[in-house]
Amino acid sequence: MSEELVTGIHAVSAVLEHNPSRVAQLYISGTSRNRRFDSIRQLASQHGVAVHAVSRDKLDRLSSGQMHQGIIARCQTLQKKGDKELLWDIKSLKHPAMLLVLDGVQDPHNLGACIRTLNGAGGDGVVMPKDRSAPITAVAHKSASGAMETTPVYHVTNLARSLQQLKDETGLWIYGTSDKAEKSIYQLDFNEPFALVLGTEGKGVRRLVAEQCDQLVSIPMQGSVSSLNVSVATGVCCYEALRQRNLKNNL
Repeated sequence: MSEELVTGIHAVSAVLEHNPSRVAQLYISGTSRNRRFDSIRQLASQHGVAVHAVSRDKLDRLSSGQMHQGIIARCQTLQKKGDKELLWDIKSLKHPAMLLVLDGVQDPHNLGACIRTLNGAGGDGVVMPKDRSAPITAVAHKSASGAMETTPVYHVTNLARSLQQLKDETGLWIYGTSDKAEKSIYQLDFNEPFALVLGTEGKGVRRLVAEQCDQLVSIPMQGSVSSLNVSVATGVCCYEALRQRNLKNNL
């Protein structure tokens, strides 16, 4: 089975807490006095994970220069999910779905930040095309701050076709973001099960994908800039959905 590196205190803690069976080795700086490593060592011991005290230079080499905070876990890659798992998981939910669809987002930092934000808002998963999308790397894991261990990421072959299947088989509303849309996100009813489609800052959502959306909506912009970073836009939209759902549930 292929392997991946997970770096950073939050990301490593999350994989040990939620998916310890995929951790093969744990490398921790032998000179660090960070007390947060104590609980990580304890978790590793509970799950029989070997812990190696190594030099900072070795950690730098293992991470290829990426920021690691003095800790790296060598792990089996997360199990990949596709169209079948997506449809099955959404049908199995006991609450209205909240999906994030990323069309053409290729920066691992943005991918990780989007997953972290969706997780914080109580979302159910991220859908992205297999091609022309950010890879799941140590950078993405660290940006997600552990959220990737509990937030499913679905890689689909044809994004437009997958959205059509979601509509036909699960009844989700598909909302796409566009700076040209007249209707704003604040006019939507996010209490219904939905998938929110966001594209890149430059090109936005692709035409064939936009054609599968039930409604195109915009984020109101009052200043001189015309768009937001995709991870910031994710936060604005997902937390508006959470606000509406909390109001409905009197939370």
